[in-house]
Amino acid sequence: MQNKLTVLLLILLACPAFSQVGGENVYQFLNLISSPRQAALGGKTITTYDYDVNQPLFNPASINEEMNGRLALNYSNYLGDVNYGTASYAYTHDKHVNTFHAGVTYINYGKFDGRNEFGDATGTFTGGEVALSLGYAYNVPWTNLYLGANAKFISSTLESYQSFGAAVDLGAIYVDDKNDINYGLVIRNFGTQITTYNGEKEKLPFEVIAGISQELENVPVRWHLTLENLQKWKVAFANPARSEQTIDGGVQEEKVGFLANAFRHVIFGVEVLPQKAINIRLSYNFRRAAELKILDQRTFSGISAGFGIRFNKFRFDYSYSRYTSASNTSQFGLMINL
Repeated sequence: MQNKLTVLLLILLACPAFSQVGGENVYQFLNLISSPRQAALGGKTITTYDYDVNQPLFNPASINEEMNGRLALNYSNYLGDVNYGTASYAYTHDKHVNTFHAGVTYINYGKFDGRNEFGDATGTFTGGEVALSLGYAYNVPWTNLYLGANAKFISSTLESYQSFGAAVDLGAIYVDDKNDINYGLVIRNFGTQITTYNGEKEKLPFEVIAGISQELENVPVRWHLTLENLQKWKVAFANPARSEQTIDGGVQEEKVGFLANAFRHVIFGVEVLPQKAINIRLSYNFRRAAELKILDQRTFSGISAGFGIRFNKFRFDYSYSRYTSASNTSQFGLMINL
């Protein structure tokens, strides 16, 4: 009973940190934002095809020779005392074999005070999760279509409970060089638990994402439009705080219409001066804004911004994401061209 209570406490504290659909799955940390650039563009951009060695963590089809020898390290002091980070590296063996990618995502939930069913202290415990990924992309001959895959190996420890799992990401990018438009499609976290926490197998946070981006002609701006959670149409929910009392004393729940639900799939971001040594990024995540909105308050939830600076072989990136008036996150990243 004691172990069940402490693990339940850990899960309840950790789940709100992720803006996911319903918190219905295990290994939710797999959908953590992979880098400051990704965060500043809304969190799930999949159409970037350039030097950014962080991008394959979300779309393996983006792996390319321009990433060769680049190492990226990212860190975020997340909500509460939760800390997480990612690392990525790409290596081109030769032009025939193309480029391989390796990545790590980890999260540390911090320390918790354990209590039994009587409220007595039982000591402290911790929780953490990590995923290792290996990725490869393939250019379909005589086309601008790129296909890629990541294999993920997952380890999770919550108090005295452990679980191991495996998953794959499948991605595609089509690069229209003539119009400078990229189209992307990703199937993420398709996998299973190999061992469970307590004998009950749970689903992974499977997700389908589509996107399009374009760098405008004669204007140094690239816009990104991302459609998230396409595997599930109804992602909106009725907020109890917006319910109304009826004449007969009943309660009328908030009605979420077609457009309100549709926009919750949308993320829009822009990157100014994307090819320069200094660039600026800004985005709006519609679902995050709707879910974290506080009634009668202007919190600017859903807005993220950031910048990148390149000097010699180093690139520094920073992002700031707005969640609520009391909870915001900053993410820091360093990329080195080895």
